[in-house]
Amino acid sequence: MKPSIGVGMVGHAFMGRVHSQAWRSVSAFFDLPAVPAMAVLCGRSPERTAEAAARLGWAAAETDWRRLVERDDVQIVDICTPGDSHAEIAIAALAAGKHVLCEKPLANTVAEAEAMAEAARSAAARGVRSMVAFNYRRVPAVAFARRLVAEGRLGELRHVRAQYLQDWIVDPEFPLVWRLSKDRAGSGALGDIGSHIVDTAQFVTGQHLTGVSALTETFVKERPLAEGAEGLAGGSRTGERGLVDVDDAALFIGRFDGGALASFEATRFASGRKNALRIEVNGSKGSLAFDFEAMNELWFHDHTLPDAEAGFRRIVVTESGHPYAGAWWPPGHGLGYEHTFTHEVKDFLEAVAAGTDPEPSFEDGLRVQRVLEAVEASAADESRWTVVER
Repeated sequence: MKPSIGVGMVGHAFMGRVHSQAWRSVSAFFDLPAVPAMAVLCGRSPERTAEAAARLGWAAAETDWRRLVERDDVQIVDICTPGDSHAEIAIAALAAGKHVLCEKPLANTVAEAEAMAEAARSAAARGVRSMVAFNYRRVPAVAFARRLVAEGRLGELRHVRAQYLQDWIVDPEFPLVWRLSKDRAGSGALGDIGSHIVDTAQFVTGQHLTGVSALTETFVKERPLAEGAEGLAGGSRTGERGLVDVDDAALFIGRFDGGALASFEATRFASGRKNALRIEVNGSKGSLAFDFEAMNELWFHDHTLPDAEAGFRRIVVTESGHPYAGAWWPPGHGLGYEHTFTHEVKDFLEAVAAGTDPEPSFEDGLRVQRVLEAVEASAADESRWTVVER
């Protein structure tokens, strides 16, 4: 019998449901050193939390995250709350000796992220591990892209293009949910989806951004108050509207420490695009391209071939030799969004058991937070070139 390791999760909305699926399924597909036990789920409403715990497979429910952290049957704390509570929960959990998996972006500010990274460093010295949940690293095609770059198949990297395109708030009557409030979310499209493409680009290239020049825009500046919106002016009352104080879109150029140029685009106003995280990397020996809306495919161009054979070719990333794919279905039977989170908790559990620091670390999350801060500073100062703090 393998040992079990108790998990307590804070938050049970969108991310909570996805993470619950990962904790439920991971042991069925991966041979792990310890089996996760879904000990307790935490939320603010007793009724909704109890219902979610029963539906999602958690053994118990709590309404105070502090009690969850104190429980003896919890060794891992999984944070799936809005960004304004990440730092407080994570720092307290690490101090209590609990391993921490925290949703992205790591925090709402660089100061919070610095405090979290410092707490993670201190905890690691005591054998307590932490990881930030940038799940797109765990798409098999993205992990395979990283392998191709690391093997030198693209040669010297010269140009990176990264986009994250969505359209879920194009309608100006879409309500003022928490993701559109700076107090809760920290920023808008920039932090929510822009953080993903910053991390994905740095992961695939193995390089870090050193400077940016940016533009941001809020296209719809007022919206109807959300029905029963927690933390937003008491919820909706007929005809009342609230201020949108985060960005709807962010565009910026940047330079990597390896010399490559980069362009980034994060928007919730790309009509017709639902979840189009895209990245293209061009190098001296080849190029690769990925689009999450076709997540089982990677396009690769080998520029060392003769001209008569040149061109992008489509690789279906479902073979047993591809990252993660061999644990699932026969080749050609594609994976989905939820599998990236299963891969995430698999890697996290293996690192905890091995006593090694999982990736992406809180330090990696802090690096992304510094880029987001530089983008906001540049956009506020007429797109001035802004150095990313190291």
